Amino acid sequence: MGPLGQYGKDAHGYFAFPKLEGEINPHMIFRGKEVLTWSLNNYLGLANHPEVRKADADAAKEWGLGYPMGARMMSGHTSKHEELESALADFVGKDDAYLLNFGYQGMVSIIDTLATRKDVIVYDSESHACIMDGIFLHKAKGGKSFVFPHNDIERCDKMLKMATNRARESGGGILVITEGVFGMAGDLGHLHKITALKEKYDFRLLVDDAHGFGTMGTTGAGVAEHYGVTDKVDVIFGTFAKSMAGIGAFVASREDVIQYLRYNMRSQIFAKSLPMPMVIGALKRLELLKNSPELKEQLWKVVKALQKGLREEGFNLGVTESPVTPVFLNGTIPEATNLTMDLRENYNLFCSIVVYPVIPKGQIMLRLIPTAAHTLEDVEFTVKAFAEIKGKLAAGKYQGDKIASLQ
Repeated sequence: MGPLGQYGKDAHGYFAFPKLEGEINPHMIFRGKEVLTWSLNNYLGLANHPEVRKADADAAKEWGLGYPMGARMMSGHTSKHEELESALADFVGKDDAYLLNFGYQGMVSIIDTLATRKDVIVYDSESHACIMDGIFLHKAKGGKSFVFPHNDIERCDKMLKMATNRARESGGGILVITEGVFGMAGDLGHLHKITALKEKYDFRLLVDDAHGFGTMGTTGAGVAEHYGVTDKVDVIFGTFAKSMAGIGAFVASREDVIQYLRYNMRSQIFAKSLPMPMVIGALKRLELLKNSPELKEQLWKVVKALQKGLREEGFNLGVTESPVTPVFLNGTIPEATNLTMDLRENYNLFCSIVVYPVIPKGQIMLRLIPTAAHTLEDVEFTVKAFAEIKGKLAAGKYQGDKIASLQ
């Protein structure tokens, strides 16, 4: 059953695969009662924005969910798909972009397509699972890869030196892969330092900016914009599942690179085109993202208040530099489950819990995702609740059996 599935019988429906019901907003229904939730990647609050809801509904009414039928290359291509690609490329500062049906699958396929068996991949050790799966495919076809410890630029330099020697032997090139915002810890990939290494080495840089797109940078174009290195980041990947509150993704780069991907990405060539309502809905979301800076401003107002309040209560938030807010505690898995039950059952507060094997044994991570839809009252309530559960944990009240009735 695997490291997570082995707990499926006991965890299913509560800790794993929980059902949050009702309208998408900070206050939803969990197991029949209202909870304040910090687990939705709805950064800008667009999921329930009236203009977004109307655009989605109107597009579904006009086009249905089937159109266009077929893959883009064969019969699923439209002017609206091209319009969205052009708008996305312009927003992130690249020549061209290509729409992808899914973020995870898209990143796997980008890596598989860009890196031949002759090419060498250099990547950050804490890269997302979709990056790791892409690298596994690369290795399966005989490719070579080198990993550097998370954000360790000195070791990245050493791996690039080794990769350069290997690429000379194989006659290939080098693809460096990292993330803009690391979605678990919330810290940023050091794009400014990695791009500086281009003065010493010849490589192409691919950045997965799923959590940075819409949240980071002056305009929300992402972490490359935040660091002022957009022109030095060769390939930018973004998803619609976070700030855009939808589904799908895109990759942006030079025109020739995108044209190559367009004609060689098997996951897109042999897959049905993104349905028209999702394309039109994404156009509306992108319009709001670009033209409503108050949404990002509200997001960061909530982020700063939440992180400041938690830190003042003595919580360890690690090295986050983004809206992703991890709260690290020390405790066993039983203590983690009891603590989470107390939050959900007695404080009506829902957030994600992360334990071993995702993080080291003896640690508990409560992961909060602030959004523009949250209020400062939500923040105040949460900080107070967290302060209380921290005291209970220290007093040993979460040791032992289930404590759903604990006050």
